[in-house]
Amino acid sequence: MEKIKLKYPVVVEGRYDKTALSSIFDAVIITTGGFSVFNSKEKLALIKKLGADGIILLTDSDGGGRQIRSYLHSVLNPEQVHDAYIPKIAGKEKRKKAPSRSGMIGVEGVGREVLTAALSPYFDNRSLPSSDERRITKTDLYLDGLSGSDGASQKRARLLVSLGLPDDMTANSMLEALNLLVSFDAYKELVGKLD
Repeated sequence: MEKIKLKYPVVVEGRYDKTALSSIFDAVIITTGGFSVFNSKEKLALIKKLGADGIILLTDSDGGGRQIRSYLHSVLNPEQVHDAYIPKIAGKEKRKKAPSRSGMIGVEGVGREVLTAALSPYFDNRSLPSSDERRITKTDLYLDGLSGSDGASQKRARLLVSLGLPDDMTANSMLEALNLLVSFDAYKELVGKLD
C-alpha cells in the first residue's frame, strides 16, 4: 500500500508512535523522547529547524501529551504549528501488559483509520525525498573529519552553524539532524566548503 504524503514534518512523543506513523505516512517524523524534550536543546533545535515552514504536533490525548504539546507551543513559532489530535479511546496498546495511567490508547495504538483522519488536513501531493536515498552514516562523519580526529569538534561546529543548528550538538545528534535536513550530496557539498 502506498504511503500518504504529508505537507509538514510530524512531532510525536515516542518511537512506537513514530513506527505507527511511518507505516502509513511518507513524512519526516521526529520524536520528543517524551518529557526529555523539556531539557534537550539539541532536540528542540532540530524540531525548530524542521518546523521552519510548518510542523504538525500529534501527541497522546492524556495529561502528558497535553503538557508536551503546550511546551512546544510555547517555544515554536505559533504561525508554523499545526495541531492534530487523536480521540480519547479507552484501552491499552497491544505491546503493553496493562493500560497507561490515563487508561487511554496513545498515538501508537489508535490504528490506521484514526491516524489517517487526524492527519487528513495535511495530506500533500508534493514529492518528498525517497526513503531509499543514500543516508549519511557515522563512517561518513569519521571519513570527513567530523568525528574521531583532532579538530573534529571544531569542524562539526562550523558545519552545524552553516545549518543554523547549535554548534555544540553531539556527533549522534548531528547525524540525526543531517539525515532529516539534507541529502547525502548536499552534505558532501557542505563538508567540502569547510576545508
